Amino acid sequence: MLSPDATSPAVAAVILAGGIGERLGGVCKATLRIGGRRLLDRVADAVVMQVSAVLVAYGRQDPARLALRPLMTPMADLGAEGSGPMGGIAAAVAWCRNQPAPPRFLLSVAVDTPFFPADFARKALAAIASDVDAVIAAHAGQAYPTNALWRLASLAALPERTLAGTAPPSPKRLAAELRSVLLEWPEQAGGDPFANLNVPADLLALGRRAG
Repeated sequence: MLSPDATSPAVAAVILAGGIGERLGGVCKATLRIGGRRLLDRVADAVVMQVSAVLVAYGRQDPARLALRPLMTPMADLGAEGSGPMGGIAAAVAWCRNQPAPPRFLLSVAVDTPFFPADFARKALAAIASDVDAVIAAHAGQAYPTNALWRLASLAALPERTLAGTAPPSPKRLAAELRSVLLEWPEQAGGDPFANLNVPADLLALGRRAG
C-alpha cells in the first residue's frame, strides 16, 4: 500500500458496492463473478496497492454477505436509503475526517468496473494540480464520474450537506460543482477500462473479455 509521506500523499479508496442490479434481476452486483472472481475482489485487487485504506460502502446490502477481507472497512451510506454512490462517498469523507492522520485524497471506484486500471491513482495524483479539486476517469471522450480522485478538502462539507439533503444527487453533479479535469485513459486490451455492468449482455461481454 501507499504510505503517507512528503512525495506520496495519502489516498483512501472507497469501493461503491451498494448497487442492487435491478436490470440484472435484483442481484448484489458486488458478488457477481467475472472470469471466476467476484467483482468486489477484482476492484479491491486493483486499488489496494494504490491507497492507504480500502473502504467498502455497502448501501442496502448486508455487509456480511460481502465477505470482506480483513483489510477492507465496511461503511454504511450516509443520507436517505437508496442515496446511491453519493451516500457512499459522503460516508467515506466522514470516515477520513475522523482519522488521526487524515488522507488528502479519496479515490472512488464503482464495484462493477472489473477492469479498473491498477495505476489510476498514481496518474490521477500527477494530474491533480493545486487548482484542481477532482480528476475524473474518462475513455474515448466519455466521463465516468463515479471513478475519480477527489481532493478531500474540497469535500469537507459533503457529509453535512448529505444529511441535510442539499448535496449533489450524483458524482456527475458533484464534479460539476468543483474544479474538475478529465483523465483520458487509453484503450486497454479488450476495450474500455471503465466498462461497467448494468444488463445481462454486459455480464456476458465482460466475462468473455476476462477470459
